Amino acid sequence: MVSQSALERPPPGSQANGESGGSPIKLAVKDLTISYGKTVALKGVSLEIREHEIFGIIGPANAGKTSFLKAVNRMDLFSSGMRVDGEMRFNGLDTRQLNNLYALRSRIGVVFPLPVGLPMTVYDNVALSPRWRGITNKAELDVIVQRCLTRAALWDEVKDRLNALGSLLSGGQQQRLTIARALSQEPDLLMLDEFSIAVDPVTTMRIEDVLKELRKEVTIILVTNLVQQARRLADRTAFFLNSECVEIGITEELFTGEVKDQRTRDYVEGRFG
Repeated sequence: MVSQSALERPPPGSQANGESGGSPIKLAVKDLTISYGKTVALKGVSLEIREHEIFGIIGPANAGKTSFLKAVNRMDLFSSGMRVDGEMRFNGLDTRQLNNLYALRSRIGVVFPLPVGLPMTVYDNVALSPRWRGITNKAELDVIVQRCLTRAALWDEVKDRLNALGSLLSGGQQQRLTIARALSQEPDLLMLDEFSIAVDPVTTMRIEDVLKELRKEVTIILVTNLVQQARRLADRTAFFLNSECVEIGITEELFTGEVKDQRTRDYVEGRFG
């Protein structure tokens, strides 16, 4: 079994320590192939995501973006017929070989396209993960709940109704509650899959501001169909198309500089997708 502390601290001298002069590598993927029966969702993807960067993944529907996130968090175990081959290292450890999946998932927060409000109060939504970690002291939980709701830009709106059902919040508030709940895990890595698909533009901008602040504390993978959102937020961006990773580059250069593949230019300029 791999301990949670091992997942938090990369082994000395491991790949996760990064190249000389670079930030540590948080996630390293090599020759990742994902299939559902005879259908290939991703083929031969290799990439590295560094600590405290926002890494964008763009591409049209069915390009393999969500399948990539599922593989990172080992959610393939819950997806019938999903097969994952290749190597994936999180903090230097091969996630495909881990037995302690709870330790892995406790370090990786996930925010889905639609808000997933648990059938409980706002307070209990955020306090759930700390309670699972064994925190029962009310004062300590109060601090965690306030901190996470504040980081998700939601505290001022819900501080007087923490005992109300989370499902009674607006769609945008529920999505920020989902982010607060993910942050209560104290993750090293936060993955967002089309977080703005069900929220209004004003709320989207508020969440984007939250993500810019969170990058100081966590590494973020941002899957989005909105290429301008990736341009606003991501340090580097990968373009997925037809089950392949076509190109990875510094985000602004993908939009304004030379690209390796003309399909990248065509996609970011809206010629297809």
